[in-house]
Amino acid sequence: MEKPTSIRILCPKLVLLAPKTESSSGLQWLIGSPFFPPLTIVSTIRCIHTSPDYLKESEYLRTFLIKGFHIIGALVIGNLDSEKDASEAIHASCKLRKHLSSGEKLESELMIGAVANSETSQIHFFTSESENSASLVSVLGIYDDNPHKYVWERGCLLRCEIPIKLPFYYPVKNHSDAEKIYLHSIDLIVAKFRDPQVAYLVETLRPTSGEVPLPIILRGVELDLHEDLPSIKPSREAAETSDAKDFSCAYFFRESKSTHSMFSAENADTIKVSILLNRSQKCPKSAAPVAEYFPALEEARLLALDFKLEVLCYAAKDLPLIYAVSKLVIPGLVDQLNSMKNSILPNLLTQHPRLRPYHFSLPGVLHPVTIIYELNYGEAEMKQVEVRRSLHLRLGLPLDRPLLRIANALDFSMVKDGSRSTLTQKGLPLLKDVHIGIPSSGVSGGHAFLVQGPYEYHHYLQDGYDDSGWGCAYRSLQTIISWFRLQHYTSIDVPSHREIQQVLVDIGDKDPYFIGSCEWIGAIELSFVLDKLLGVSCKIMNVRSGAELPEKCRELALHFEDQGTPVMIGGGVLAYTLLGVDYSEASGDCAFLILDPHYTGHDEHKKIVNGGWCGWKKPVDSKGRNFFLHDKFYNLLLPQRPNMV
Repeated sequence: MEKPTSIRILCPKLVLLAPKTESSSGLQWLIGSPFFPPLTIVSTIRCIHTSPDYLKESEYLRTFLIKGFHIIGALVIGNLDSEKDASEAIHASCKLRKHLSSGEKLESELMIGAVANSETSQIHFFTSESENSASLVSVLGIYDDNPHKYVWERGCLLRCEIPIKLPFYYPVKNHSDAEKIYLHSIDLIVAKFRDPQVAYLVETLRPTSGEVPLPIILRGVELDLHEDLPSIKPSREAAETSDAKDFSCAYFFRESKSTHSMFSAENADTIKVSILLNRSQKCPKSAAPVAEYFPALEEARLLALDFKLEVLCYAAKDLPLIYAVSKLVIPGLVDQLNSMKNSILPNLLTQHPRLRPYHFSLPGVLHPVTIIYELNYGEAEMKQVEVRRSLHLRLGLPLDRPLLRIANALDFSMVKDGSRSTLTQKGLPLLKDVHIGIPSSGVSGGHAFLVQGPYEYHHYLQDGYDDSGWGCAYRSLQTIISWFRLQHYTSIDVPSHREIQQVLVDIGDKDPYFIGSCEWIGAIELSFVLDKLLGVSCKIMNVRSGAELPEKCRELALHFEDQGTPVMIGGGVLAYTLLGVDYSEASGDCAFLILDPHYTGHDEHKKIVNGGWCGWKKPVDSKGRNFFLHDKFYNLLLPQRPNMV
């Protein structure tokens, strides 16, 4: 076989550098998939256990990394001896794979050893067929232009959710026996997953674009038919037979994905797997039911434990369903149950933890990850904060964004009519991210700096409330608060005009008569409300004239790059929401991405964009008209992103 000369890199950022204040082993695990060519790096995960501690790493990654992805190598940060460091990286990854395999025989495959220079960002890649190989082969790393399409055009998700009630008696005077009974009970549950009486109901979670495919039942006696992948029949041909083993995951796929945004974990084709247990069997002779009684020999107590298992797996579309369930779903259930078992064991007879798995799709990570949270702790408690902080370090996520809070988890219950339902404000759906897809700014050689994350468009006359002529700053504030809600920095509802006025009265900024009035508010008042309701601090930029606003483009560009929050612009009697700037460093030419709260029509995206209510505005348009008035001062409110995880 000809040895490969290059590897494919799908993840946009391969080197995850720890903050200078953090201690780190400088080792990262390279993640691939058995459904991709061997030397394809899908993602990278930092090792945060120094040395490293292979047992702890394997115990964690076994549930954190969803089935369908595995370790294909390691990367170290260093620049002394590339080949020596690469050899050590391969040795470490092979050792971790052995721990993850739990004694199962591993197939021989090429492993990747990568060495990154932290100063130059240059990465050298090597491959080896074994951890003890003395010869390494240098290969090139090639980044893929469309990694999301590469992953999600080829594969789908399988989801299996099962609640388990585990009751058992234990002797009061012998706690060690209680642990033995508990562990034995877990083993019995694990055995049930492959019981011949068990059936797995497989069905689509999302309606397809055509006829909805019928569910398929896979029986326990069929699950171990194939140790290796068999030849796959086309889905149409398989559907003409009634044999479940002939169906592949593609049977449940939608016909096509029409846009680039469809290629993501949130929009992936998803297959639901349910476990059915048939306890009754056909008997050739009639028989009466029998009840057996086993008296306790000593004082005993009943302990009932609740487990909520929910596994997510990735599978290639051509993978047989019987293989997907047997080799992905069932091992995922077993690993998750064992992980919970080990967490509960130390406090089995006291206050055992309430454990629940959640799945997250994160920026820069092409596949979902699974995190088991302890629900006895609130998300604001330091123990949970430290857990999330450790996870952010593992994945190279920023430490000022709550990306791993439960509210950010994938919610499969929101799937309806082939798409996820949108958030609503008081029962009414609001448009989100209106600026996406608008025409370019026309700035030659410019670079666009935009709001980071979704927001809702709030404007005049929404909610049946007539604020035309005075409520533009209120609406801009509502848009800003919606951004903080959708980023999960807060869970408060977007306040009404009256509630905003009440806050200003409560803090002593306004007199009581202000409530219910039609008085304007500006940047200062908005900063008071954000501080009171959200604990968000703001910077205020003062500009003496609209003619000076282009001079602030560089500073605004830094705001959108670092903070990414919407900005309120107030001047004279008008207020706007600023979503970004397009700025040319060479020429100084610029444009402002304005979301106008003065719109009074229906929430129709095309009408809003075509009418210029959301779009790029140059300081001086083609007809010589000034967008910002030269005889008015302007205050810009720049909300600061809270430093939290």
